[in-house]
Amino acid sequence: MTQGYLLGIDVGGSRTRALVADNEGRALGFGEAGAGNHEIVGYDGLFGAMREALCQALADTNVGESMRFVGAGFGIAGFDWESERAQTMSAIARLELSCPVALRNDAALGLAAGSSEGWGINISAGTSNNCYGRTRSGHGGDGSVVREGRIAGAGAAFGENGGAAEIVKAALVCINHARIMRGPPTALTGAFCSRTGASDANALVEGLVCGRVAPSADWAQDVFATARAGDAVARGVITWAGRELGESAVAVARQLGLEQESFEVVLSGSLFAYEPKLEAGVAAVLAEAAPGARLVHFDAPPVIGAVVLGAEEASLDGRAVRTRLLETVAEVIRPRQ
Repeated sequence: MTQGYLLGIDVGGSRTRALVADNEGRALGFGEAGAGNHEIVGYDGLFGAMREALCQALADTNVGESMRFVGAGFGIAGFDWESERAQTMSAIARLELSCPVALRNDAALGLAAGSSEGWGINISAGTSNNCYGRTRSGHGGDGSVVREGRIAGAGAAFGENGGAAEIVKAALVCINHARIMRGPPTALTGAFCSRTGASDANALVEGLVCGRVAPSADWAQDVFATARAGDAVARGVITWAGRELGESAVAVARQLGLEQESFEVVLSGSLFAYEPKLEAGVAAVLAEAAPGARLVHFDAPPVIGAVVLGAEEASLDGRAVRTRLLETVAEVIRPRQ
């Protein structure tokens, strides 16, 4: 096989990661930059984040900028609709790559990297949440068609809940319901007051309503800690969030006609690692609606999936590349963490 290289870039709302590998999947270089979601930083910001991460990854290798890429994969947060493809591809084109390029929403990366066969469903739970799925090649009997399904990825605005931001919003509802005596008292009140410096629930809600206090997805850590300490309301929020993530997975399974199939559901994103009890809610919903689903934990960096997509775009064996990447990626990423 002629020597060539593969590139994967994972663009998120808080950080952007680039991974360079050889065409057999051996990880060679890694780079990281800040937010690249165009909804946050614009398309110039998207390009800047990708370029910075790529330059770092190239500097990590012994080949440098002279390397010849044979395929590149991009998983980009904020690329939610086909109407955004042209502008997103224009930003990628500014990287001046002369190779086939695969472009997906970043929710596709967990599936490409975490599933054993490259198809099924991925649930990503981090700052917010997303869910993406695809059928195996030839699903439906025609030997070639691969179908994709996903949710809007817009969080609570469209009733797609389960990420940290949505968990915090649900906790705030519970705090206010306790304050107005519509719901039971909860230790979440004290936890959020301590975090914000509010004297009591009234001061907390007033600060939030009047804009003096701005909630953050980081507050989800207080929800998890309060639940572990035994608060029933906080435990209920976590159960609700897990079931919400499960409902999204079932919706994607319906889109793809997988309800009666045996398939993998990859659990990716920081929340599953931080709060294992989310999994119980996911499992309960899937057991009812898609009993053949098997939960798979994935804690390797999703940028692996971007490289796999690039390999497939170059007509290479994506599964073989994935296996080699999983064996070697720690050698280039761990020294930077």
